[in-house]
Amino acid sequence: MSDAIKIPRHVSIVMDGNGRWAKMRGKKRLEGHKAGEKSVRSCTEECVRQGVRYLSLFAFSEENWARPKDEVEGLMTLLAGSIKKETKLFTDNKVRLRVLGNRSRLDPSLNADIAEVEELTKDFERMDLIVFLSYSGKWDILQAAKRFARDAAADPSLIERADLSLFGNYLVTAEIPDPDLIIRTSGEQRISNYLLWQAAYSEFYFTDVLWPDFDGKELLKAFEEYSSRDRRYGKVK
Repeated sequence: MSDAIKIPRHVSIVMDGNGRWAKMRGKKRLEGHKAGEKSVRSCTEECVRQGVRYLSLFAFSEENWARPKDEVEGLMTLLAGSIKKETKLFTDNKVRLRVLGNRSRLDPSLNADIAEVEELTKDFERMDLIVFLSYSGKWDILQAAKRFARDAAADPSLIERADLSLFGNYLVTAEIPDPDLIIRTSGEQRISNYLLWQAAYSEFYFTDVLWPDFDGKELLKAFEEYSSRDRRYGKVK
């Protein structure tokens, strides 16, 4: 890419439109999720090529548990298969996998599969692939507040010492920088309870492209748009 293109350090994607993609083709919703796997692979490989340090994907929200049981079960089976299938992608490209969210709600066998790949890739430093699974921004802030409260009960001085950085260490994204660019596919323009704390100064990019049709080329379009943004963080240049 041109030197004029700025590559975000942390790119985050809300992968939306799988169901609509399937409906447009007369298929079941789960087929749309299956089709979206190739987009995950394409974007992961493109981010590695472009030197993105962190790529995060919003795969399944806390609210998604309310979807029909057969769809949820199908998604979990698909996720388990994807994690195993893409292990070679992670090892070949030195990509570290992290899965963040309320993992207590996941099936023990899925948690075991996740833990195995996380352990296998924990020392890779080329790129971190962060999958948000059973996650919501409000849940994240609440669990952080509960953990902070327990620590403060044992050490009341923590309350006076607390600042944004200290509290941020209680979020599931501790040690992961906030996203520079958040991409949402399928034409929807809302945050959907995602990274509410971490997205405070993220740049947003919305595209009408449905997730199964979003690939590395579409990702580069987002990077080009990001490069034109003037990030001031509330300050004046």
